[in-house]
Amino acid sequence: MPHETGLPLYNRAAAETAAVMIKAYSTSFGLASRLLPPQTRRQIETVYALVRLADEIVDGVASAAGIPPAEIRRMLDDLEAETANAIRTGYSVNLVVHAFALTARRTGIGTDLTAPFFASMRADLTRAEHTQASFDDYVYGSAEVVGLMCLQCFLEGIELPDDQEKRLREGAQRLGAAFQKVNFLRDLAEDFEALGRSYFPGVTVDAFTEKDKHRLLDDIEADLRVSGAAIAELPRACRAAVALAQELFAELARRLRRTPASLLRTTRIRVPNPVKLRIAADAVVTHRLRRAASARTPAPDAERAP
Repeated sequence: MPHETGLPLYNRAAAETAAVMIKAYSTSFGLASRLLPPQTRRQIETVYALVRLADEIVDGVASAAGIPPAEIRRMLDDLEAETANAIRTGYSVNLVVHAFALTARRTGIGTDLTAPFFASMRADLTRAEHTQASFDDYVYGSAEVVGLMCLQCFLEGIELPDDQEKRLREGAQRLGAAFQKVNFLRDLAEDFEALGRSYFPGVTVDAFTEKDKHRLLDDIEADLRVSGAAIAELPRACRAAVALAQELFAELARRLRRTPASLLRTTRIRVPNPVKLRIAADAVVTHRLRRAASARTPAPDAERAP
C-alpha cells in the first residue's frame, strides 16, 4: 500500500486528533462510542471534539492561560467562523474543526445546528443566572443540537418516514437535554463556586433543598423516558451505544437522587469507573443477544445504506 500523503493524510490526522479528545475528556462517552460501527464512531468523535474545544475556551483553559475575557470572546467567535467556513469549504487549519467539517459535510450538519451551539457557549461568557426562557434556549443550543448532530451521523444514508424521524429527533433532543441537566446538577457546587453560575431558574445554590433536587430529577427522568422510548427506532448498529450512554447518565441521576441536597451544594457526585465498566459490559452482552436474535428473525426497519 502506498504511503498516505496530502489531503488523505491530513484527514486521518484530524480524525485521530478528535479521537484523542473523547478519550482524554469523557469516560462515559468514550465507552459508549466503542459500541458504534467504526465510521459512525469516528463521526461522533468529531462532534464531541468540537463541542469540547468550545467548552474549554469558555470554561477555564483559556482563562487559566491568562487570556482576558474580551479575547476569550473573540476566540470563541473565531472558532464559530472557522467552523462555518470549514463546513462550506471542507478544510480548516484547525485539526478538530477540519475533522468536524468532514463529518458535517457528509451527514448534512449545517449552521442551523452549529449557530445555536455557539450562541449558548457565548451566553456562558455573559450570563450567570437564567430565566426559564433563557435556560430553555441555553439547553437547546448547548445540548439538544448536539443530540441532533449525533442523530445526523446515525441516520447517514437512511431514509425514514417523517413520523419516525420526528420521534427520533425528539428523542435525540430530550437525551441531550437530560445529559446537560444531569451535568448541571452534578456540578452544582463547582459551577457556582468556580464560575459563579447558577443554571437552574429559581434555584439558589446556597439554599438548595430536597424539594429542588427531586423536582429537577423528576424533569430529567421525564426526558430520559422519552429518549429511551426512541432508542428502538434507531438503526440497529447504533442502539447499544445510545442505550449505554443513557444508562450511564441514568445511573448518575439515581446517585444524585440518593445524595442529600445539602451534600450536592459542596460535593461533585460521580459514577465510579468500575460501575461504568459493569454497565458497559451488561450493555455489550445485551447488544450481542439482541443481534443474535435479530439475525435469526430479520426486522423490516431501515438499516445503514452500504
